[in-house]
Amino acid sequence: MTDTGNDADVIVVGAGPGGSSAAFHLARHGLRVLLLEKTEFPREKVCGDGLTPRAVKQLIKMGVDTTEEKGWLRNRGLRVIGGGIRLELDWPELASFPDYGLTRTRMDFDQMLATAATDAGAILRTGTNVTGPILDRTGRVVGVSATGPDKEPLEFRAPLTIAADGVSGRFALALGIAKREDRPMGVAVRQYFRSETRHDDDYLESWLELRSRESGDKLLPGYGWIFGLGDGRVNVGLGVLNSSVAYGKTNYRQLLTDWVDNTPADWGLSDPANAEGKPQGAALPMGFNRVPHYSRGVLLVGDTGGMVNPFNGEGIAYAMESGELAAEIAVQGLARPQGTARERALAHYPAELKARYGGYYRLGNIFVKLIGQPQIMRVATKHGMPHPTLMRFVLKLLANLTDPRGGDAMDRVINAMTRLAPAA
Repeated sequence: MTDTGNDADVIVVGAGPGGSSAAFHLARHGLRVLLLEKTEFPREKVCGDGLTPRAVKQLIKMGVDTTEEKGWLRNRGLRVIGGGIRLELDWPELASFPDYGLTRTRMDFDQMLATAATDAGAILRTGTNVTGPILDRTGRVVGVSATGPDKEPLEFRAPLTIAADGVSGRFALALGIAKREDRPMGVAVRQYFRSETRHDDDYLESWLELRSRESGDKLLPGYGWIFGLGDGRVNVGLGVLNSSVAYGKTNYRQLLTDWVDNTPADWGLSDPANAEGKPQGAALPMGFNRVPHYSRGVLLVGDTGGMVNPFNGEGIAYAMESGELAAEIAVQGLARPQGTARERALAHYPAELKARYGGYYRLGNIFVKLIGQPQIMRVATKHGMPHPTLMRFVLKLLANLTDPRGGDAMDRVINAMTRLAPAA
């Protein structure tokens, strides 16, 4: 880009998966990118630490080595437990996505992606807390104000900003872009445990039904997971959706304890001595629950734009995909003169997000409302789990793993459903 006196061509707020992905792809296109992160690496984040093939594809695009020698644990698919049935479903074999998933803790995962961005040419400033936008006299964002590691006031200027500051969406809120209450929201709680018997599992494990020792046949609210990390530990967690009557009325950490206390003793999860750290929780903003995704020189990416998949709670893949898309749109926009031509290019970002995910998220929003009713979930589990072919279809739908062209019958049905559904 030509020298305009700005600090960067694009400022990216937040060095999580979405922000680092955006910064990487922007830098690869030759733009000057400033990536601002309020914390210092390495740092912990609340997450399930499980990556589906969608996320793996994005890692490969960024040149990340996903071999076991580099500390990754591969998984073959998803093990589903519910209705008294245990079913192992391999990831589908597709042209569009790899056939394996991964696990890795966020302690170094985010740092790895930020390093990929800086290796591509982005400038990373950690310990830099963005406090708000800088507006010109027309109300357009032309930079950000921030505080540095020593709380010193800072300002950075750029013609475009990408907000990837996570579920809080503080930057978007400063522009008056609040989350929509009519869209799905979830809360997840997770804890690490040492487990010699479960840590190297080659399947991600999903529990559709949770019970405690005291509850007997009565189901606990939510769904659970056990993801092996390959380092002697497992990530154990549960999620509750806002369509459940238990949402906002439950002690989620106690709920997690009640469930793990009922797991087999040889797994080690019911022994407090095996716990590493306390349970931690985070919100899951789903189904485009914050819009518009572009406004006044700012593009929203990942959790900031409410892009968590309503079907399965996956956020990393969509953060990275939207980061890549935002970068591509930004490159095209900045190649045009400031004004109408540039805005026309930038307006393509929300339009393309809607085209890619709108119908799928609409189906997911309906799905969330249905499974929030225990009687529907009970019937679906009882009658769906015994049918492996149906469950393979469900896996493709929930994980959003299909070939857009040339796929099998399941792919064609799912693709048709998402095309016909009105966009979220």
